[in-house]
Amino acid sequence: MIATRTAPRSVRLVRAACAAVALAALATACGGHDEGDTAPQTSSSPVLGRLHVVAPDVDLTVTDAVAHVDASGTGTLTMTIHNGSGVPEHLDMVATPDSGRGQLVGGRGSGSGSMTSAGILLAPGATVTFGSSSGPSVRLTRAHLGADHTLPLKLEFGVARLVELSARVSGG
Repeated sequence: MIATRTAPRSVRLVRAACAAVALAALATACGGHDEGDTAPQTSSSPVLGRLHVVAPDVDLTVTDAVAHVDASGTGTLTMTIHNGSGVPEHLDMVATPDSGRGQLVGGRGSGSGSMTSAGILLAPGATVTFGSSSGPSVRLTRAHLGADHTLPLKLEFGVARLVELSARVSGG
């Protein structure tokens, strides 16, 4: 209900206080992580294109990350992501060096791998293969490769937050 000038001042104050409490509760519920949250623990792996992230409500494994790019840095990123946690996760963003971004494209269907308002859905217990015929994909443009013929990536997830890995590079 909207407060109007005809309502007594005390009624308007109560309505404003209720609205403020509701907004604060909504912001807390949707705000994600606060500074007291435990940072994700990334296990290092000697295998290029692989990453395992563990934290409260997070158990993500990224495998087989390969950037298929041509000389201009245009192409696709293929990888497999397994969400071993009991909560839904979303891949929100893929960043490359020099402020580059990968364009996320959702897979067919409405389940894991589909595009939602929060990013690519990774349902609890699901494994999603990026770059498969019906799965989601990441399009790269002007990606700048590392000196060791790898592509440093930053992946931003809704729950796990920002993680880093290097993808192996294959010609486009």
